[in-house]
Amino acid sequence: MTGRRATAREAAAAWESLFRAQVALMRRFTAQDVWGELTVREYDVLFALSGRPDGAARLHELAAESLLTQPSLSRLVERLETRGWVQRSPAPQDGRGVVVTLTDEGAALQREVGRRHVAQIHRLVGGVLDADELATLRDLTDRLRTGQARIP
Repeated sequence: MTGRRATAREAAAAWESLFRAQVALMRRFTAQDVWGELTVREYDVLFALSGRPDGAARLHELAAESLLTQPSLSRLVERLETRGWVQRSPAPQDGRGVVVTLTDEGAALQREVGRRHVAQIHRLVGGVLDADELATLRDLTDRLRTGQARIP
């Protein structure tokens, strides 16, 4: 932070604005038929795995990136595995944890749906903000997310 410290009211107003923008966008995203046979939450798991170098993450790592509780995420991952889009296996380090790995079929589905979703994002977000504004938004939201670890 380089400027004046925000008041509680200013912080709350900024949060409400961010939250309401996210709600409005999520409603638009979910209303459009880009997801095919996936739900938005299923796509989110496939997307999170696709960003990993080996396409794999421990279940608790996926839970940390999601709004789902670990039991709900476990059930969702079971459905994805039944459909052949992920594979679960015991964690090699301790055997107690579960590693979720994106299958080739799951990766192909994520890319297909992802292309349509990016077009949605480009239209709905890029249609309102210019390139400089998008860069500023990304910087601010990245700082907001990563800064949470420093706040007790």
